[in-house]
Amino acid sequence: MRLALVRHAETAEDARGRCYGRLDVGLSVAGREQCARLADAFRSVSLRSVWASPAIRARETAEAIAAPHRLDVGILEPLRELDFGELEGRAYDEIAVSDPELYAQWMTAPTTVRFPGGESYSDLQSRVDAGIAGLLEQHDEGLVAVVTHGGVVRAVLRSVLGFPAERIFRIAVEPASVTMLDWLDGEPLVRAVNRPV
Repeated sequence: MRLALVRHAETAEDARGRCYGRLDVGLSVAGREQCARLADAFRSVSLRSVWASPAIRARETAEAIAAPHRLDVGILEPLRELDFGELEGRAYDEIAVSDPELYAQWMTAPTTVRFPGGESYSDLQSRVDAGIAGLLEQHDEGLVAVVTHGGVVRAVLRSVLGFPAERIFRIAVEPASVTMLDWLDGEPLVRAVNRPV
């Protein structure tokens, strides 16, 4: 199977500077333009299926990719973004003032934080691993596109490359970028990371 991991397109301006893991945030005008470029980039390839995280920003991006192929978009719950719990929707500056110890840990050792009422990085990693395993069981060949989130793309790369969790933020995953992986005889091979459209 070849897997195209696509980070959703750019989000609306009012979400910037805020935590929005589970929060439903739409796309910006620039994000919609990125969707059109993604649709063009995938138009000439044969897609077996298109999947998305449940978040509207991921679904809208996936629908643009799927439309030229007349494919429905399947929803993959395990590939949703990290749940920030009580911090969802709050501005980073506000969190730094109201929860300085949590904020300091988050900024210095993000993969060690369990967000109040939400998840930890290890929770994210476990469900992402399970979600990818499920995809591999369903698809033994062909190109599968999955529109998801930066944290999810990094978690997949961490699993296939085997590096420590604290190094995940050394990988850039820009909005509307594509990361390509192949599974050859059950072994993953990373073909491209953070490829812009």
